[in-house]
Amino acid sequence: MTTHATVLIVPGLREHVPEHWQTLLAARLPRVHTVPPLEEDKLSCAARVQALDRALRAIDGPVVLVAHSAGVLMVAHWAQTLESNPHHLSRPPIVGALLATPADVENPFPEGYPTTDTLARHGWLPIPRRPLPFPSLVAASRNDPLCAYARAQALAQDWGSRLKDLGDVGHLNPAAGFGEWPQALELIASLDR
Repeated sequence: MTTHATVLIVPGLREHVPEHWQTLLAARLPRVHTVPPLEEDKLSCAARVQALDRALRAIDGPVVLVAHSAGVLMVAHWAQTLESNPHHLSRPPIVGALLATPADVENPFPEGYPTTDTLARHGWLPIPRRPLPFPSLVAASRNDPLCAYARAQALAQDWGSRLKDLGDVGHLNPAAGFGEWPQALELIASLDR
């Protein structure tokens, strides 16, 4: 697939997993960057938003954001900062955002994930609900253990995003059987027109 825009991969809290579809996708694309992992403050929403902003400012030309899980929330939190951020005009234009299986941090996660209280202390709550200032598509799972489909629908509506029903794909991660996710290429192409 040829993209006109540079793809910026925005991983979730587990960051760079070798067998994750985002990592595999990055290896296939000609123009791609990834938000780098944090060395400190790994749960800090503010630190992750700053890392996203730095990664964007390092790119010339239009960008398609490709976010997964808590990475989707990073994009939403980052979008809220645009008007007040002095670097607003020095960023490349966002032509679209693929927001895959957002994590619903306002409801408890299964065991083994951060608690709602921990995420609140690190700035993840509340989930931003203002419309995003660029085209976006929320790709939602019917059986995601980290976000009920109805919640993903509500987020898509609040953000002004198109909604793509992926069916039963769990959290669209290696634990749910996803390595490769070929549909990502098609969805990125739909945003990069």
